[in-house]
This record gives sequence, structure tokens and C-alpha cells, in this order.
Amino acid sequence: MSLTKKRLRMVAAASLTLLAVIYLYKAVMASTAITASNGHILTNNVVEEQRQWPPTEDAEERNLRIAYEAQNALLHQQRQELLRTKEQLAHLEEQVRALQASTPRKYPKVKYLNYKNRKRILITGGAGFVGSHLVDDLMIQGHEVIVVDNFFTGRKRNVEHWLGHENFELIHHDIVNPLFIEIDEIYHLASPASPPHYMYNPVKTIKTNTMGTINVLGLAKRVMAKVLIASTSEVYGDPTVHPQPETYWGHVNPIGPRACYDEGKRVSETLSYAYAKQEKVQVRVARIFNTYGPRMHMNDGRVVSNFILQALRNETITVYGNGKQTRSFQYVSDLVDGLIALMASNYSQPVNLGNPVEQTIGEFANIIKHLVGGQSEVKQIKAMEDDPQRRKPDITRAKKRLNWEPKVPLETGLLQTISYFRNELARSDRFQENSRKYFESPDLQRSRL
Repeated sequence: MSLTKKRLRMVAAASLTLLAVIYLYKAVMASTAITASNGHILTNNVVEEQRQWPPTEDAEERNLRIAYEAQNALLHQQRQELLRTKEQLAHLEEQVRALQASTPRKYPKVKYLNYKNRKRILITGGAGFVGSHLVDDLMIQGHEVIVVDNFFTGRKRNVEHWLGHENFELIHHDIVNPLFIEIDEIYHLASPASPPHYMYNPVKTIKTNTMGTINVLGLAKRVMAKVLIASTSEVYGDPTVHPQPETYWGHVNPIGPRACYDEGKRVSETLSYAYAKQEKVQVRVARIFNTYGPRMHMNDGRVVSNFILQALRNETITVYGNGKQTRSFQYVSDLVDGLIALMASNYSQPVNLGNPVEQTIGEFANIIKHLVGGQSEVKQIKAMEDDPQRRKPDITRAKKRLNWEPKVPLETGLLQTISYFRNELARSDRFQENSRKYFESPDLQRSRL
């Protein structure tokens, strides 16, 4: 019994000794860790203190450095804010586009035609001045219209009110290159028509009126479509016969500055009748005289746009030459009616489409000045080379074959055109001012830093 008690006492003493050793070991390790931690913190503090307050940096340098760092921090914050703002704007724009896509567009009222009466009509140069008005009329009649334009002088704005309509299609394409499409009729209007535009690239003008016409006639041959070629009164050149009937062969300088357009259109007519004779293509040729109206290019260099812009800006109205040269002006809606009537007819010879009421350029300048108002003066300047002296169509053929003649009085059409140009000028000035404000804004300058 005493032996058992003695063993128990020995086991208890050993256990207590082991516990004491473990306790002492843990205490020593904890103390060491605290000392090491304090030493590390002290070392970091010293390093940080040395980094922030270098012994070699005086107070002025320290203040400059602190100000520089503060400015950098502010710029960084502003950049972050600008990025967040841009992201928000992009998100809002995406929401607006989604809303526009989900909102049904309102189009002009269109007549319904069944598949037997509805035609697929191709208009080359359909985003231009005359072409866009022709698009409007054919769309309202209920036909399917395909516009092909390279946008050299045409503008998408002229036809944007039809974008998305089930009967309308817009193709960005240069007709100098072949086009493969299924259509019933073609109005070939593609070509720059104002002197500054067709003189800008005379080789391109010739190619458009030759190779472009070949491509159009080849397409018409393949799909057996009727084609109307938009020719011009310029095929008469500086005429020696007055007024000019379709039987007059013209008086053209083949190497003058206007020759690229004049001779290009003459070749276009020749090609048309060659295809009609050899390939049995149904062709119609319209010789278009001076035309004016809304959607004219503001800087096309023609008489109407030049005079109206100069009068609206209170600038001097410049008349080339002595002002006694004559022109006849038709409103664009009259021309469109004539083109549609010619296409619908069975007459295949060239037809003049113009206004037989003749005006001298000097008289026309005074008419514009009177309708616009303002303080503009009329001034004569040097005449242009090869400028035709007289231009007046004989429209006997159009009256007889198409039952067509112009209806819109000159003053009525000019008032509509002046209103359009006034709005275009205001729009241009507004966009220019908004652009200037944007690019000169302090926010944009800071964002570029």
C-alpha cells in the first residue's frame, strides 16, 4: 500500500515539473515575439521617417514636394472622375440608342401597291439634290427604291427620313464599279453636276459618265430593266441656235474646262443608243436644264446657290461677265414630274426638261436681292471660260410626248429655296459654335493632360 502511494507521488511531481517547463517555454517565446515585433515596427518607423523627412531635404524643398504630390493626387482624382463620367455617358448613349431602336419611326405616308404594280427602282446618285426628291416621289407612290451613291456630292441627310423603311434601301457604292442587283427600272443620275464639283476631278467625272453608264446599261441588259439617263443642257455647249431643240447637235469645246462634263454626257447618250440598238435595252434620255430648290449643295458654285448665299450673308453678289448671258430656271419638283413622266412614256428619243422662261443673270441677281432683302450690292467680275451666253430649252417635244411643262412660278420656288438656305446657314453656324465651345472647354484641356 505504501509502495503505491509513493509511485503516485512520483508521477504527480513529474507531471507538475513538465507543466512548469511548458509554461516557462511559452512565456519565453512570447517575450521574444513581442521584442521582435517592436523592433520591426521601430525599424519601419525609422525607415518611413527617413523616407518622409530626408536629412538632406530642407523645409522649402519639403513644402514644394508636398505641394507637388498634392497636385498629382488632385489630377489623379479628376481623371478618375472624368473616366467615370465618360462611362456614365456611354451607358446613357447606349440606353438612348436602345430606346430609339425600340421606338417606331414615323415616315411620310406611303401609298400601298400590290406586288403586280409595285416596282423595284434603282436610283444612282439618289442621295443628291435631284435624286433625293425623286426618291421622295417614288416612295410616296408605293414603289421599292434602292439608292446607290458614293456621297461625293450626295448627302445621307437628304434621304435620312426614309432610313429603316421597308421599301427603302441605301447602298454606299461607286457606280464606276459593277453592281449586281435585281430591279425593274433605273434612273441614272450619278455624276457631279456643278462646275466646281465636276472640274475638281475631271478624269473621275469622265469615268462616272462613261464607265458608270456602261455598268448601268449592262445591268439593265442583264435584268431587262428600263433605264433613264440623266443628260444635261451642257451637251449643247455655247449654242448658236436659240432656243435649243433636241435636234440641235451642239457647239462644244472638247478640250475646255467644262469638257469633262459636256463630252462625258454626250458619250453617255451615245452609249445609251448603242445599247438600245444592239442589245435592245429600253432607254430614255432627259436633257436637264438649270434646276434649283431645297437640298441644293450650299457651295456648288451655281448661280442660284451663289446669289442666295451672298445675299443672306450681306456680301457682294458677284456676276461673272457683263450679266447679259441668259439662263432658264426650273423648280426641282417640276423636273421630278418630268423624269417620272418620261420613264413612264414609250418615247425613246432625247427630251428637254427645263423652263422656257429666260432670265439674264443680271436680272436674276436683282430678283434674289429683292427677295432676300439686305444691303448686298451687285458687282460684275471677270467672265468664266467657255461660259454659255444663252440657254433656253425648246420644250415642244415634252409638251407633245409627255404632256409636261413647268408649273412652279420662279418667285414661289425661290422663296422656298431661300428659306432652306437660311435654315442651313443657321444650322451650320450653330454647329460651328458648339464645336468651338467643346474644343476650347477647360474640361477637355485637362482631360488631355
